[in-house]
Amino acid sequence: MSDKKTLFTEKIKTSYAPTGASIYLGAGILDGEVLAEAEVNLPLRMMNRHGLIAGATGTGKTRTLQLLAEQLSDAGVPVFMLDVKGDLSGLNQAGTTNPKIEERSTQLNKPFSPTGFPIELYSLSGKTGAQMRATVTEFGPVLLAKILELNDTQTGVLAVIFKYADDNKMPIVDLNDLKKLLGYLSEGAGAAEIKSSYGSISASTSSTILRKIVAIEQQGLGGMFGETSYDIEDLFNRIDGKGVISLLNIADVQNQPVLYSTFLLSLLAEIYQAMPEAGDLDKPKLVFFFDEAHLLFNDAPKAFLEQVNTIIRLIRSKGIGVFFCTQSPMDIPETVLAQLGNRVQHALRAFTPNDVDALKKTVNTYPKSDFYEIDKMLTALGTGQALVTVLNEKGIPTEVAATMLTPPRAVMGPMAAIDCEKLMQSSPLFTKYQKAIDPVSAFEMLTDRINIKLAEENEVKAAAEEQKRVEEESKPKPGEKSIVEQVMGATITRQIGKEIVRGLFGMLTGKKPRSRSGGIFGF
Repeated sequence: MSDKKTLFTEKIKTSYAPTGASIYLGAGILDGEVLAEAEVNLPLRMMNRHGLIAGATGTGKTRTLQLLAEQLSDAGVPVFMLDVKGDLSGLNQAGTTNPKIEERSTQLNKPFSPTGFPIELYSLSGKTGAQMRATVTEFGPVLLAKILELNDTQTGVLAVIFKYADDNKMPIVDLNDLKKLLGYLSEGAGAAEIKSSYGSISASTSSTILRKIVAIEQQGLGGMFGETSYDIEDLFNRIDGKGVISLLNIADVQNQPVLYSTFLLSLLAEIYQAMPEAGDLDKPKLVFFFDEAHLLFNDAPKAFLEQVNTIIRLIRSKGIGVFFCTQSPMDIPETVLAQLGNRVQHALRAFTPNDVDALKKTVNTYPKSDFYEIDKMLTALGTGQALVTVLNEKGIPTEVAATMLTPPRAVMGPMAAIDCEKLMQSSPLFTKYQKAIDPVSAFEMLTDRINIKLAEENEVKAAAEEQKRVEEESKPKPGEKSIVEQVMGATITRQIGKEIVRGLFGMLTGKKPRSRSGGIFGF
């Protein structure tokens, strides 16, 4: 071995030699040769320092995700992954060898050991796995506004609706609750109720938000909002000592990238809120993989980016690791990118001026290397190769190493449809989340309030109509005297009769009658 190879091997071995458990990524490459002794390892305890897997299409990013998930599962660490194309379900079945795998195994001096891993299938539509749901309240106004693609004004209105619901103890479980609140607070009694404390909601803004809610429902995705909402404890399952790999299959909703990427962030936010502080652990409690991560940040408003940044910065202390997978590091905001301590960079292409600019910026994110010209190496990497730098157990970035990655041991592709169906139907979680529950929430509470108000108004109206009827009946008909006039007439008639009798009596007896009232005849 030449002096250069010896020096390289010793530096890699020293830099990537953790004392505790680790993930074996592969072996270093120098001048086109794979040096099996220059093993590249990622310390398991550093997996909660987050990471980035990047590279152009077709360079092997998905298989890197797979080999990481496999070894995490072996170590008893549960994994959550986004299965964009539905081709990760093969993780459940042992792979088979082929000439390419055998060649790589020989280069790495590692025997290929086919292995299957426990997986759980999930879906946002409920068609390709256990239904994953979250209540609208769990999403919150910021994430929901991202899904509905609302502008700042509309997002502010959404925040008012959430505030009103919270102040009045009205759970917003599903989209029906949200639509009911939106209608109630934008017109009629609800609009008058919130005017002084929350401000008014214009009809045009209300209509726009409503149209966007209806659009989600028409695409068959309304079912992802509601109860039973997903219990994050189900992400931490283990079977026979292996961590369960939870796969969210989004093959049937690929045309809704904002929706599923934001759903994942809401799930991560829920984990962050629920998990206790854990400090430094020998291995993470859960590792979360965000594939197609650029979709999460495209046209994201400031409030959304701040929320992402906060979650990524703080969730590490809960024992949770987050890895973003995308084409270029430039797809990730700088504030988030700065927190990703572990980097696996597959080949980048420089076909356009933008590509060249992205390449230059990527090079600047790597430590200086005594063995590579980083820019040239990044464009020369083959499929299954990557430029790696991670954090060692002391939190120090390791030597940059062009690495031949170890192949996954499970099937690199989807399971047969019939096998997926059997796995799905046999899962207790599929049964747990299959049926939606409709609890008493904002829709029912507002409906009751409106009905009570309507009943009260009807009572007042009925009382007024009854009063009017009585008054109408008490009025005399044409040609008739009123009751008062009739009573007065009868009284006068009786009085006249009495006076006539007294007069006649006086005439007969010769006595002058006494009139009690002065008499109506004057005698």
